Amino acid sequence: MLSLLIELWSGVMSSFKFAFFCLVFLCFTLEALEFKSYKDAKMSQKENKKLIMLEVVRTNCHYCSDMQRDVFDDEEMSAWIQERFIPVKLNLDTDSLPLGLKVSFTPSFFFIDVDENIKKKIPGSWNIEDFKSMIKDLK
Repeated sequence: MLSLLIELWSGVMSSFKFAFFCLVFLCFTLEALEFKSYKDAKMSQKENKKLIMLEVVRTNCHYCSDMQRDVFDDEEMSAWIQERFIPVKLNLDTDSLPLGLKVSFTPSFFFIDVDENIKKKIPGSWNIEDFKSMIKDLK
């Protein structure tokens, strides 16, 4: 009888471990767009020559949350951005901005080349179509 209980308990624990693993994996894949640190982006940029797409946000910024939900959490748009840019997100409340950048409101986007030149600045929150049309020709 004891061996049967032990066998049942092992099965339950095995199922629990699998469920826990799935939950942890899901938590790490919820954000469709993978943002890097600015330092890591600069290292990647040396190899792939993509522009850095630097998004500047603030904690509790309603428009920043809208942009995340409506644009960056969209899998198709996220893949499109990852193909063309190296995404970086910095929070004005906790991070310092590189290159002496100044931001009037959030979100704001800066597209930075390998020589640290700002190729384009886009202030504000946008839907997928508008945002894509503003950045599609950047290289």
